[in-house]
Amino acid sequence: MEEERGKAAALIEIAVDSTEATVDPRLLKAIKSTVRYSDSELRCAAQTLMSLMKRNHSQVRYLALLIIDELFMRSKLFRSLLMENLDQLLSLSIGFRRNHPLPAPASVAIALRSRAIEFLEKWNESFGIHYRQLRLGYDYLKNTLRFQFPNLRASAARREQERREREMKTREILLKKFESFKANFTSMKEEIQINIDEIDECLEILATEDDDIPFDLLDNEEMEEFQYNSELRQLRLEALREGEKLHENNENTVVFDALREFYKVLVTKHLAAVEDGMSLLIRVETPDTSFRDSALKNLIDIRNLIQSTKSKCEKSGCELSKTANAADEEDIWEDGTIGTFDRGKSGPSCSRVAEAPTGSTSKNTGDAELTNNSSKGIEKKNNKSSGSKSNPLRGKLMGEAPVLNWGSFLDNWGSNRDVLANQRGLELDGHWGRVDYDAVIPAEKIAELNVHASVYKPEPVEALPCKAPLRKGGLCPRRDLRVCPFHGPIISRDDKGNPINESSTKEETPAENQTEESTPDVDGKVVHQLLRQAAKNIRERDKEEAKQRELDNKALKKARLAKVREHNQSVLKDAAIASTSKSYYVGEETGSKPSSSAKSKRPTLASMLKRKETSKQRLAQRLMNTRVRDATIRQMTGAEDANYREAFPNQW
Repeated sequence: MEEERGKAAALIEIAVDSTEATVDPRLLKAIKSTVRYSDSELRCAAQTLMSLMKRNHSQVRYLALLIIDELFMRSKLFRSLLMENLDQLLSLSIGFRRNHPLPAPASVAIALRSRAIEFLEKWNESFGIHYRQLRLGYDYLKNTLRFQFPNLRASAARREQERREREMKTREILLKKFESFKANFTSMKEEIQINIDEIDECLEILATEDDDIPFDLLDNEEMEEFQYNSELRQLRLEALREGEKLHENNENTVVFDALREFYKVLVTKHLAAVEDGMSLLIRVETPDTSFRDSALKNLIDIRNLIQSTKSKCEKSGCELSKTANAADEEDIWEDGTIGTFDRGKSGPSCSRVAEAPTGSTSKNTGDAELTNNSSKGIEKKNNKSSGSKSNPLRGKLMGEAPVLNWGSFLDNWGSNRDVLANQRGLELDGHWGRVDYDAVIPAEKIAELNVHASVYKPEPVEALPCKAPLRKGGLCPRRDLRVCPFHGPIISRDDKGNPINESSTKEETPAENQTEESTPDVDGKVVHQLLRQAAKNIRERDKEEAKQRELDNKALKKARLAKVREHNQSVLKDAAIASTSKSYYVGEETGSKPSSSAKSKRPTLASMLKRKETSKQRLAQRLMNTRVRDATIRQMTGAEDANYREAFPNQW
């Protein structure tokens, strides 16, 4: 029996022994489930909570008050038990008596007082009519001691009133929009229908123009090829789909422009207006719902019609959105041509092709680019031949002229004129100082700024294969510039690995033969050094890999052990919060021993009472020291004596 009576008290002790701002939800649930079915456990819990409220620690009182509030709102027996000691509870939680202030820490004490006042107001509103002590305590604190209560009921009523006012204002705005929509609904439908009819007419005109193009029929042999070849059949289907799409040319440009305008109005204006109207009809509340329902059905049909028209335009291959954006961008530029210019001997001649008109589509521009790229070589040859025939000096200079990439230095090629510094075509605001509009950049400086910069490109060098015969048969496939690390200098060899200039080497002088005989020894030393260095590098790499593998294994082992410790701690904590009393004692025994593996100290209730030493306190300790104070007094008196002796040196 004693073991059962101590169950709720033990759980409350565990819940209060924490530095958090709230009670652990699992512990609170266990406390409520324990006291729900036993009046004795509830009485024991009330006694334990009142004893905890007497602790000289605001954190303990704060958590105990939170548990009291949970039980007070749920149990009539707990309320009757608490009314016997309500005066003591208010004194310990609010601290309205001068001889019994709230304990440290101060920050938690402020939160404790505010929550106690809030709970007292809530209890009085809910159960004050049934408990006289509660009404008297609330009246004493509010009217006699003049405590400021949060006035939760008035705040809730004010928030509810504000919410109602917002709803009324929103309803009025929606009704005004609904009336304007009702007045303009017929004209909006007619305008949308006219726009859709115009789009359909444009599509019919374009479709009739494409129907005039004849299609070649397939023979029987070609049909058999398409039947047995899936790739050809797929290509044929793609070609047919592409042929069904509408393409813009010089003849139907006007129709495409009109179609773009109608499509843009349909998507940006009419579709948005229909969606706004549907959302308005869904939200508005009117006494007569017949017009709202019929208008909503009509808007749904209109939206489906707009979507079908939009999909029809997209399936036809018009790509109206992209072409419209391109047309808007092209409207910025003006039509015109850029002719050729020639500077004679001062520099190379440059020419540019006249720009296409702004109404052309991306297809035409792509064709122009393809033709321009394909005709570059032909134009170059024609320019050379025509220049050589008309002017032989020009042809000679064009043959000697280097081929350069286009850059900013070509803009001022061969010019010897000055450039105005402040006439750049920009409006500069917020500048500092005076602006000299006649300032000039000399031509010499322009020439220095426009120096041609080129990137060095080394000439490609072909690495010859070694072709030295190997012991296992075959030839060495390595390609090095000068020396093979295994067979020495690379020389020209035939397909069998024999040196090509072997006959000429036999007729050389004995001195040259001696030098050639000494080269194999040198090559052998180089090979041995390379082999030794390669073996050393391999051993060092193996050692580094083994060391890294050992470090990875240690880190993995530490992580595994930390995971096991964390799992064990969570299991022990769950066991302490279990529903039996034995699990509490197991958790108490395990929880009382701090884990040695934890590097950071867990905050406790005692650590909350310790005051943090500030820089001001440290400076005060140093300056208010007795030794420092005596030294300061001696220094000040010595300075005063020196001033007195200097002022009155001859007085006795």
